[in-house]
Amino acid sequence: MKKLVLLICGVFAMSALHGRDTRNDTYCNPLNIDYTYMIYNSARDISYRSGADPAVVEFRGEYYMFVTRSHGYWHSTDLQNWEFIEPGKNWYPQGCNAPAAHNYNDSVLYVCGDPSGAMSVLYTDDPGSGDWNAVPALLHDLQDPDLFLDDDGKAYMFWGSSNVYPIRGIRLDKDHRFIAEGESVELFNLDPDRHGWERFGENHTDTVLGGYIEGPWLTKHDGRYYMQYAAPGTEFNVYADGVYVADNPLGPYKYQAHNPVSYKPGGYMNGAGHGSTVVGPGGHYWHFGSMALPINMNWERRLCMFPTYFDEDGVMYCDTRFGDYPRYAPAVSGKKGEFRGWMLLSYNKPVKASSTAGGHAASGLTDECSKTFWLAEDNDDRQWVEIDLGQPATVNAVQVNYNDYKSDMYGRYPDLRHRYTIDGSLDGINWTRIVDRSNSFRDTPHDYAELETPARVRYIRYNNIEVPMPNLSISAIRVFGLGEGKAPQTVKSFEASRHDDRRDITLSWKPVKGAQGYNIMWGVAPDKLYSSWMVYGDAGENLMKCLSTDQKYYFAIEAFNENGVAPLSKIIEVE
Repeated sequence: MKKLVLLICGVFAMSALHGRDTRNDTYCNPLNIDYTYMIYNSARDISYRSGADPAVVEFRGEYYMFVTRSHGYWHSTDLQNWEFIEPGKNWYPQGCNAPAAHNYNDSVLYVCGDPSGAMSVLYTDDPGSGDWNAVPALLHDLQDPDLFLDDDGKAYMFWGSSNVYPIRGIRLDKDHRFIAEGESVELFNLDPDRHGWERFGENHTDTVLGGYIEGPWLTKHDGRYYMQYAAPGTEFNVYADGVYVADNPLGPYKYQAHNPVSYKPGGYMNGAGHGSTVVGPGGHYWHFGSMALPINMNWERRLCMFPTYFDEDGVMYCDTRFGDYPRYAPAVSGKKGEFRGWMLLSYNKPVKASSTAGGHAASGLTDECSKTFWLAEDNDDRQWVEIDLGQPATVNAVQVNYNDYKSDMYGRYPDLRHRYTIDGSLDGINWTRIVDRSNSFRDTPHDYAELETPARVRYIRYNNIEVPMPNLSISAIRVFGLGEGKAPQTVKSFEASRHDDRRDITLSWKPVKGAQGYNIMWGVAPDKLYSSWMVYGDAGENLMKCLSTDQKYYFAIEAFNENGVAPLSKIIEVE
């Protein structure tokens, strides 16, 4: 095979990154875990990976993540590096579906989520072993269950996955096989006529078919109960988690004014719904959710996590601003998952490649659209791709997002691996290695590499060594760092026009010279601009159909480019 020759560049010095990231200072959505290949569409010869509906819980100071139809689950000590656990005794043979998990006093970990809707509650005091026990009693007619054991010892089951029926709950007898006590209680349903974000369709545009309410997850904070739920549909960019709040597990529940709480409609990969909230390292909350990646089919999904907060008024919210850019990792003390400040250097930059197949050009690697991809003619070590950043910049991290193109794989496979190197250059002639995954025998479909030493480069070259797919296919190579120019100026002209349908609003602004994109920020008070929508390009307008009809809002906007972020614009009030 042709060998890649490394030329040492004397213009700048860099340290190569070998194997896994040993620093773990940052992470980047979507999460880089070894997603399982789904089997539901095998009869149609559609092969794809997916991970959705994550139930993440802490148990004895470590973390376990249960994901729909994954034929096992994951373990972590830091919420960032995850290892797959092969299931043993009594695990769901077809994989759990929209699972629930609950830690009871660090003595027993409970899980449920049988795809049939009729299930036992599984339990173990050693989840690392893969072995489980099952209570003999069966619960029936449950989809998207959520088992919750309160700190007073009382047990509850919540469930719901429907475009008709509401989220419901019932009290369980924990001491007697989790048998239901009494009648179920209807907690709440969708109200799309008032809550714009609950409307079905991409960008909430389909108002004919009602949205789905699903995935309840209950979090207790400061004596109050925050019932999270997902809407309007998992395949859409606007899939999100909202929240109702109550003083008791079975309600009555009140809709929180700030909603949805986990929402990411813009950027590279969209969606942030049907998830779970867990207390992570340092006592900080994190919300995990599902993102849409509909390349091979509409239920192709990935996982994400966002830092989560409860403000002084008890308002729950997630920080999704720059939600798929590098953020401080959960274990980094004092940073709480904040945006790292590294900008996207590769957006719409020119690309050339070793080969192209099927009309899937290399330009799809830098367009920040997860649905486009580059397809090479083969999967061998002769395949490469090169990005010209246009001018020198400091590179801090690179994310390689692979795509499954006719992979013909179904279920779990041992020893899958992605091996590659990345070189950097100032002149396109002399190259220095900045990322080295040649000895990383891991399955890393969304590999995120943080450089130990920042690299000043203009050209980035990905060199393939080994991938598990028949053809090398990559959705995006995203390069993060800081350019050497100026950040854009503050947006001076920013206007909001609320429609007669008060769920809809058009935001417009005069594009700023040199801006790469914009973050629209909004909320229910000037000091609660908790929601954000990333918009690339210079269109100067964005239609949002996610507002509540009876709510006043406040809006602002910030421009950004590869050199930094402009100060926030003046906040405007919209009745």
